[in-house]
Amino acid sequence: MAFFLQLTEAISRHQSLLVTGLDPNPELLASWAAARGLAGRSFLSQARHWIKAVVEATTPHVCAFKPSLGFYQALGPIGLELLAEVRDLVPTDVPLIIDAKHGDLNSASALAHYLFKELGADGVTLSPLAGWDMAAPFLLYPDKGVVVTCHSSNPAARVLQHYPDEQAPLFLHIVKESQLWATPEQLLLEVGTSDPAVLAAVRRQAPQRFLLLRSLWAEEDQLVPLLAAGLSEAGDGLLLPLPQNLLVEDDLAERADALRQQINQSRDALQAQRQSSGEPSCALWLPESGDPLAPLIVDLFDIGCLLFGEYVQASGAVFNYYVDLRQIISDPNLFHRVLHGYAELLKELDFDRIAGIPYGSLPTATGLSLQLHKPLIYPRKEVKAHGARRLIEGDFDTGDVVVVVDDILITGGSVLEGISKLESSGLEVRDVVVFLDHGGDHDRQAKERLAAAGYRTHAVLDITRITQVLQQAGRLDHAQVATLLPGLNPD
Repeated sequence: MAFFLQLTEAISRHQSLLVTGLDPNPELLASWAAARGLAGRSFLSQARHWIKAVVEATTPHVCAFKPSLGFYQALGPIGLELLAEVRDLVPTDVPLIIDAKHGDLNSASALAHYLFKELGADGVTLSPLAGWDMAAPFLLYPDKGVVVTCHSSNPAARVLQHYPDEQAPLFLHIVKESQLWATPEQLLLEVGTSDPAVLAAVRRQAPQRFLLLRSLWAEEDQLVPLLAAGLSEAGDGLLLPLPQNLLVEDDLAERADALRQQINQSRDALQAQRQSSGEPSCALWLPESGDPLAPLIVDLFDIGCLLFGEYVQASGAVFNYYVDLRQIISDPNLFHRVLHGYAELLKELDFDRIAGIPYGSLPTATGLSLQLHKPLIYPRKEVKAHGARRLIEGDFDTGDVVVVVDDILITGGSVLEGISKLESSGLEVRDVVVFLDHGGDHDRQAKERLAAAGYRTHAVLDITRITQVLQQAGRLDHAQVATLLPGLNPD
C-alpha cells in the first residue's frame, strides 16, 4: 500500500494524530528497567523488552511509529538486528518511519535500498541541505514516504535557520524549495519546534503538506496553540509525537489514549471555531462506524461527488440524485483511496488483464493496472478508419481472462457492449467490478442482465452503505436520506 494511503487510513482507523518514537535511549531505559527487575540484564535485552511493551501499548492509539536510526546504529550489528525486530513488531498497516536525518549523497542510494527493500520501512526523514539530489534516491520508491526536516528545535540552530532575518528565514526557503521535489502524497515536512509561530509560518508556506512535529509542547497548555498553528484547513495534516516521558510509564496505554482524546477534542473545538468564523472546515474523523471505507465516503460527499436534484442518466433514466466520480482524478490522495477500494475486490479474483470501459473508467483502470501490476487493455468506443484499426487497444493473447472495470452500473448496456468487443477478439470475461451499486430497480435489472449473460458483478460501495455512513456523519438530513433510500426510516 502506498505510504500516504497507509498513513491516512491509520489516522482514520485509530482516530489519532499521534506518533510513537521508538528510541532505545540508555538514559530513558535505566529507571524503566530497574522498576521491572531488568536492571541486571544487558542493555539489548532491556531495549527489546521496552520496545515490545511500547508497541503493544500504543498501537491502538497512534498513526505511525518513528525509531531513530542512530540509537540502533550505536549498538553495532546487533542494533540493526534489533531494528529488524522493530519492523516485525510494528503492524504492517501502521507506517514505520525511520528517523535517519540522512544527508550524505554518497550513501543515499545504498541507504534507500536498505531501508525500503531490506528492512521494509515505509518512510524516512532526510536533511535537505544537499538539495534535491539528496531526496532523489529515496523518491525512486513511489510507494514510500520522504520526510524533509525543515526546522530543528535545537536553540543553537537558530542562528542558521532564521538567517538572514525573520521576514525571509532560511527554514522557510527550505520549505518552499522542498515542495518542488515531490507531491504532497510522497513528501512530508518535519518541523522541530515548540513555538506555534514557527509552526504557523511553515503551515502558511505549505498549506497542503502533512507536517510532522518533532518537539512537543514544553508545557501542556501549548497543545491548543500548536494545533491551531499546524492543522490544515481540513483539520488534519499535523502529526504529533507522544512525549518521551510517557514511554516509561506503567499506564502508557491509558495515558496515550487520554492524550489522543484530548487532541481530538481540541481539534474538534478548533474546527468548530473556524466554521463559526466562516473559515473553511472539513472534518476528518467520523463517529466510530466500524466501516473502513467510511472516511472515503464522507470525503467523496464533501467534494461534491453526490448531488441532489433531477438528473438524466446516459441511459435516459431520471434519478433524484447524481453520483459524479470524474473529479476524483484531480485529487491524488482521494484517487489512491478509490483505487484501493477497487483493488481489495480485484485481489480476490482470477484474471490476466484489466479492461476499462471508455471513457469514464479508463483513468481508474490505468491506476489499477499500475497498482496491481496487471496489463491494461480497453475496447475502443469506435474503430478508426485509419491507422491500425484496432478494436482492442493493448497487447493480449487469445484466451486471456479479463476483468472489466467501470464506475457506476446503470443499465449494463455499455459494459455488455465492451464485453462483446473483448470476447469477439478471443478474450474471456468472467467478472465486472464497479465502484457504486445503486441498489435500485435499474441496478438490479443491470446485474440480472449481466448474470443472465454469465458475468459476476462486484461493487465497492452501494447506496445503502453510503447513505448510512453519511447520515451517521451528519452530512445528510432526513429528506436527503429519504431521497436515497425511500423505504428507510431516517430516524
